[in-house]
Amino acid sequence: MKRRARPTMFMAVTCSGALLAVTACNADGDGADAADAELVVETFGNFGYSELIEEFEDDTGITVEERVHGELADWNEVLQQNLAAGSGLGDVVAVEEGIILDVMESADAFHDLYDYGAGEMEDHFLPWKWELGHTPDDELLGLGTDIGSMAVCYRTDHFEDAGLPTERDEVSALWDDWEDFVDVGIEFQESDVDAHFVDTVTEYVNAISRQHGDFIFFDDNEQLYIEESDAVAHSWDIAESMIEEELTAELAMWSDDWNAAIQAGTFATMPCPAWMLGHIEEHAGPDAEGLWDVAEVPGDGGNWGGSWLAVPEETEYPEEATELAMFLTSEEGHLGAFQEANTLPSSPSTLESDEVLSEVNPYFNDAPVGEIFGEGAMDLEPVYLGLGHFPVQEAAGDQLEAWQTGQIDRDEAWEAAVEEAERAL
Repeated sequence: MKRRARPTMFMAVTCSGALLAVTACNADGDGADAADAELVVETFGNFGYSELIEEFEDDTGITVEERVHGELADWNEVLQQNLAAGSGLGDVVAVEEGIILDVMESADAFHDLYDYGAGEMEDHFLPWKWELGHTPDDELLGLGTDIGSMAVCYRTDHFEDAGLPTERDEVSALWDDWEDFVDVGIEFQESDVDAHFVDTVTEYVNAISRQHGDFIFFDDNEQLYIEESDAVAHSWDIAESMIEEELTAELAMWSDDWNAAIQAGTFATMPCPAWMLGHIEEHAGPDAEGLWDVAEVPGDGGNWGGSWLAVPEETEYPEEATELAMFLTSEEGHLGAFQEANTLPSSPSTLESDEVLSEVNPYFNDAPVGEIFGEGAMDLEPVYLGLGHFPVQEAAGDQLEAWQTGQIDRDEAWEAAVEEAERAL
């Protein structure tokens, strides 16, 4: 993969600059002595921060530890437990889209980043990404990291063995919509390939539901919307077809078995928000390099995923922590994270840069990932997820997994999902 040029951090000569000059400004700041600063940034999955953190340390002399809390569900549990306890959080923490509104309920536990100069970054972000980082009182709780433009990742070797096209343009042409995708899956399953077409219906439901309208489980008045949601209904209809046609490997997303199946190559496709490429490369390992490729997603694009970086009140070093958050979400930070882990920038200038649009990924058969994920990213709109979205999504996912493994039928899975949504109210 192409590596970016080493970015040079802009160190302001006054405390009002875009990034704070620690040695110049901290003497009059609210935090402890910058010379003693040791920061902890808490994330999940792979944010693509390893090289960026090294650069920040070299440029500032500040020590930074990144604590990666496994997958999203693991981190969300830790984050919310520590918020409830009032202690235990790092100096910079990631807040994922599924719980951003829930975290806003504890806004007093975070610094207003306007107090440390972050307001100067407004024009750097997609407008909706910037706005969603604000509390109801218009305090700036978080700075945007990535967005989740979508595609489909597929195993070229399995497609070839099934007699299907393998070139990404030809694969993309196989499906205009999800019904076409299921038809391709049926053809795949009728071949002699020793693999399933999809990994789990849960992942596809998550992807499909983000392509429809404005709401999934709740509307923007926090009223229960699940039973009126075309997004949910359509995604469950596609899941039913996948289950009935036995296209699924019946895995639980984010489980150890799911990660092992990625490495073993026991399924042929998975929906791929941009950030998923880093997960696949990490778990499929070097032996699968060149076997995966990236095609267009059926339907109307969509956005799945993305986070913000926030600074908890409990940090001893609010200025330095904000400086770190600002660097990681700067143009240089977004570009570096994209080139390390394929996390798609939420910065328009970075999205439209030659470095992003020309990016290819050798692991994915030299797929032009900048073009694939960047095209249309400027027009992405967020789906309103609502308070309680994440626990409802998790509970619905459990029911989908039980349905795909034959433990319950669709009606039972649906009833349980609605009950969980009602409970989340």
